Amino acid sequence: MLAGCATRSADVAPQAADPAVFAALSCEAMDDEADRIRQHAARLAYAVDERSGNNIIALGLGVTVFWPALLAMRPQGPDATALAQLKGQDEALRSAQAARACPAAPELLAPARVAALPIALGERLVYEERPAARGPARQFGLRLQALRRDELEFAVDVAGQASPLRWQQDPWGNQPNLAPDSGWLHWQRLLRPDLALGDVLAGEVIGGESGRSGRLRGQVIALGVQTGLGRAFDAAVIELYGDAPLADYSTRLDGVMVVDRKSGVLLRLELRSGNPEFALRRVLLRVEGTEPAP
Repeated sequence: MLAGCATRSADVAPQAADPAVFAALSCEAMDDEADRIRQHAARLAYAVDERSGNNIIALGLGVTVFWPALLAMRPQGPDATALAQLKGQDEALRSAQAARACPAAPELLAPARVAALPIALGERLVYEERPAARGPARQFGLRLQALRRDELEFAVDVAGQASPLRWQQDPWGNQPNLAPDSGWLHWQRLLRPDLALGDVLAGEVIGGESGRSGRLRGQVIALGVQTGLGRAFDAAVIELYGDAPLADYSTRLDGVMVVDRKSGVLLRLELRSGNPEFALRRVLLRVEGTEPAP
């Protein structure tokens, strides 16, 4: 029913917003507000697509989305109203930016936001990973290479050997650009900004071997500062549940995830499932300093 009674998002007329609302903002603040609006639109698009079962957006969106990427969506009712408001705000922001002759938004994260993160460029996150609670352990490292407005990029090494894999995650900890056949279990569209106690989350988890995906849902059950690794992480504890593919049917999965709300850095993951491909324990052991200058 949902899939059969909808209209393109392009057919949703923008709900006019006054550019004067944004006129007092600096160009940098307008860039941040534009990011927020487009990120909200991307999450709305995915939620509508998930409910309707069209699997259009499920094929992948980045952290921010431009309106042409939403043309295949067909929202109705409150979703159409919300999208119209977002389109109106986006157009008003563009007008305000043009009136101020603002330059294009910089690719890199602003220095003030970089300084607020618990990790720095060049630092290496060292993880221990086990395929199951009692399986063999391996260590791998993620060295922070770039801090962009919409993603963090890490260089990967396994047991001290450099990997060709490019590990990119959005500022909240999702890995939207990691290929399904990368060999690494990862998740998409699960985490979002400003996690609050009680928030209910939904996304996908992609297995590390077959690249098949399962449904992953969660709820934020605790917030607090963790200092056990020599720095303050603004941690959110998320109870996980969902289902994973197994042969021709699905099997339950559950567990817990702990992430830093400021950077999206994973602190701990315990995932249990009848499909061993989705049974994983991944723990951040330590944060090592920057590489010495050549």
